[in-house]
Amino acid sequence: MQHIKLVILDRDGTLNHDSDEFIKSPEEWQALPGALEAVGRLNHAGYHVVLATNQSGLGRGLLDVASLNAIHKRMLKQLAAVGGRIDAIFYCPHAPEDVCTCRKPLPGLIEQVADRFGIDVKEVPLVGDSLRYMQAAEAAGCKPHLVLTGRSEVLRGAALPPTFPKGTQMHTDLNAFVDALLKKSSEPVL
Repeated sequence: MQHIKLVILDRDGTLNHDSDEFIKSPEEWQALPGALEAVGRLNHAGYHVVLATNQSGLGRGLLDVASLNAIHKRMLKQLAAVGGRIDAIFYCPHAPEDVCTCRKPLPGLIEQVADRFGIDVKEVPLVGDSLRYMQAAEAAGCKPHLVLTGRSEVLRGAALPPTFPKGTQMHTDLNAFVDALLKKSSEPVL
């Protein structure tokens, strides 16, 4: 297994504003303040960044793959404008009632990332805004990092609920996660 510096991100609520109505068009996709710049900072520090995202709007018939691709084209264009990039996008197209192994909290998407990159994800941070993403990180053996944006914004100023996996680290937002990761990676190994 090769060793590459990799970070796995959720999309909705982590990188962009989430919506209970689902993000169905490029116009509805709005980056969270500072999130795109945070990805650029990771890239400039030598990290590969991939998305692993549940997109049940596909399985529910709310959007099609062409619309999803158009949303991601907008996202990638905005990222490029601030010096950032996403190396790969993994998504689960299934609705909750479908029987699949890729819908988080199951680890299938993360296993796909590990297979594609030929790596062990044991030390890889998975960053997301909900319990199901932290559970997927735990199931896959990743390091769970909860950002207090999107669905977890209600936890700001609170302790981490006991339902979250042991070892889950909390960060105000994606930029705060990047600050902590880059600070940790610059510390000398004893």
